[in-house]
Amino acid sequence: MRQSILNVVLRVATFAALGCGAAACGEDSLRGLFVGYTPHERYEQSLREAGLDRTALGRDWIAAAAKAISNPVSITSPYHEVSYLDSRAAHAVGYRLSLRRGQRLTARFEMQSDTALRVFLDMFVIPGNSDGSPILLTSGDSLKHEMEYVARRDGDYIVRVQPELLRGGSYEITIVVGASLVFPVSGYDTGAIKSWFGDPRSGGSREHHGVDIFAPRGTPVVAAAKATVRSTRPNRLGGKVVWLRDELGRSLYYAHLDSQAVRRGDLVEPGDTLGFVGNTGNARTTPPHLHFGMYWGGPSDPYPALYRPAVTPALFAGDEAMIGQLARVSGSGVRLREHARAGSRALADLPLHTPVRILAGSGDWYRVNLPDGTVGFIAARLTEPASEPIRSERVAKGGVLRSQPELGADRVERLTAGSEVPVLGSYAGFLYVRSPSGRAGWLSFD
Repeated sequence: MRQSILNVVLRVATFAALGCGAAACGEDSLRGLFVGYTPHERYEQSLREAGLDRTALGRDWIAAAAKAISNPVSITSPYHEVSYLDSRAAHAVGYRLSLRRGQRLTARFEMQSDTALRVFLDMFVIPGNSDGSPILLTSGDSLKHEMEYVARRDGDYIVRVQPELLRGGSYEITIVVGASLVFPVSGYDTGAIKSWFGDPRSGGSREHHGVDIFAPRGTPVVAAAKATVRSTRPNRLGGKVVWLRDELGRSLYYAHLDSQAVRRGDLVEPGDTLGFVGNTGNARTTPPHLHFGMYWGGPSDPYPALYRPAVTPALFAGDEAMIGQLARVSGSGVRLREHARAGSRALADLPLHTPVRILAGSGDWYRVNLPDGTVGFIAARLTEPASEPIRSERVAKGGVLRSQPELGADRVERLTAGSEVPVLGSYAGFLYVRSPSGRAGWLSFD
């Protein structure tokens, strides 16, 4: 009990130090302080209680969870990845992406077999202060393998995916970002918006706190979310209006209606008719349209909550058999990319025959790990299996086979002078070779 109270106190102090109150970081963050441990935390605690945190595999699982947060993979939505779980190893991946306030993120994990598996899906926000640690926002059900979250603010977020120990097999992860609101004018979409949030009004003395959606008079205006009707009282600017309050605490404002179809206190579902497009209030001199506003701790741009981008990610087109295997760069001028798309930021230039460990596949790309630990994406067509040698090398004075391409790395084996070894790749002045005994490692001469 004392430890639980201490955890809450520490979390509250962290939020306060980051200036992250209910309005800034959202209700989920603060609610999470008082509802107990997440499924991931409970599983980690069970490992500690069983003494498994003192085993190599248990320590690796705990360390993998932390590394997934400190070194996430950068992605853009929609994202789909195919990968493989080795039951003998600990596994965790963090996916970093940007969200705008009001966007809904959905993350889904699917095993390609009927294996029963607990998967821990956790959502973190990265504080605006670059020195701050990511803050846990919400967690998914470890048995349903799915998580949803509506962003309370613009920023960068991390989705961490970590299966339980001692389970293996191929899996897929899909992360998509889309609208959290139904479009409020029936039969239309964001293409009908002609006036935007923040546009000047009254000669620049005020800003437009919503978007204007133009449609013929009498077009049905619908509930954008499951909500309660809070008011239908008319006002000077909006004319005939409807105010809704949804389950996330957002106030949704519909103005300039020709007529209303609901009353205060009504419960509405997404798509229910609230009224009809008109030009009442101060819109009498303009064509019929709906002014739609969203208030969430103050006026907020509703466009990100309404816009529905493509949500069908590209299917993996590479060789699934290569996942988990060692490959090498098969062309010149190849670049490791930040995202799985051409033109994204280059993380490194990879010389011909650079060995890479293939971690996953996404579209026409592999997510790979370089020998120095850097993770990024490389076009699948620019790789080849590293099983066949590119040439052989004779060890003239004897050499040391090391676990990494570093002089201080662990010794795997000492090679005798005159040994001839097949070369599988090269990186940073080291050769990746297979010794006469069959061991693979990095060759240096000392």
